[in-house]
Amino acid sequence: MSQTTIQLDEQTAAAATIRLPNGKAVNVQSNISIEADEIPVIDVSGIYSEDIEMRKMVAEKVREACHRIGFFYAINHGIDPQLSSGAFEQAKRFFALPIEKKMEVDTALVPGEFVGYHAMEQYGSKNRKQNDLSEAFNIAYDAKYDPDAITDEPSRSIFLPEDDLPGFKDGLYAYHTQILQFARKMTRIFALALHLPEEYFADYVKQPEAGMRILHYPQQEHSEDDQNGIGAHTDFECFTMVTQDGSGGLEVLNKAGYWIKAKPVPNSFVINIADCLMRQTNDFFVSTVHRVINKSGNERYSIPFFYGFDRRKVLEPVPTCISEDNPMKYQLMTSGEYYIWRASKAKDGEL
Repeated sequence: MSQTTIQLDEQTAAAATIRLPNGKAVNVQSNISIEADEIPVIDVSGIYSEDIEMRKMVAEKVREACHRIGFFYAINHGIDPQLSSGAFEQAKRFFALPIEKKMEVDTALVPGEFVGYHAMEQYGSKNRKQNDLSEAFNIAYDAKYDPDAITDEPSRSIFLPEDDLPGFKDGLYAYHTQILQFARKMTRIFALALHLPEEYFADYVKQPEAGMRILHYPQQEHSEDDQNGIGAHTDFECFTMVTQDGSGGLEVLNKAGYWIKAKPVPNSFVINIADCLMRQTNDFFVSTVHRVINKSGNERYSIPFFYGFDRRKVLEPVPTCISEDNPMKYQLMTSGEYYIWRASKAKDGEL
């Protein structure tokens, strides 16, 4: 998963401070989430229009959301909901396996890569009594499943033998392929949202970083102070697209320091900015802290898709986001250098 758990100075219902991996800090007014209408719902059907003005209309809504809160719901995205249903069924099949079988594809077998199985309660914060109540399985970009692939480089993923879980790999990649194509279109919209030419990021996404994760969250009995499904974190690629089931549990930290509930919107993606794009936009786009608390009474499943740029590409500043009065805040590095650094630390449970 493209995420890094954040260190909290104090994890209580009272005010706290979250220290981010980039050295910044954000204040939390309360550890108890609230309902607030702050995450916009954007009809993205216009991205398929041949009229550039229609695409720009979507882009301006995306620009506002990504600058203000870093999150939005995308509806009318054009992907068949049966594909997400199929991916959720594959997730349930995998997580129902015995732990011994799942550990045959443990992420520790793939050093430096955030792929494979991440066991239940494997990660957590020293400020909480219990580790995070979730388990996950990650897959990476695979050119075999990319209709626009320019390489035959083998995937970095790890899978159980086909006989152990027939159809599992193909079932996940059937959904991955469709989201990947949508993500490439959204990359053009993000360029327009930054008042750049639509093709600005084209070279960055010919061979993208495009991981997908299936997640399982049992019902959480402990309080938010003692345990999370996934603790407070930011994602570390360019942007993330999450398919939620109907259970709820995703929470976003707004600029005022309150956790707000990102309730499921049927047939939508929850899209959020991640750290690489925040860096390139010199903080104009916001990589917002979020977490999961599953108190729905259900077994919760979700499918985040983490989209990043070609590992060989330097994360150069977006020209519309820097000036003499607002110089670049971040050291230049390649997308791969940043990814590997953050992924390695995340697997070690560090910032």
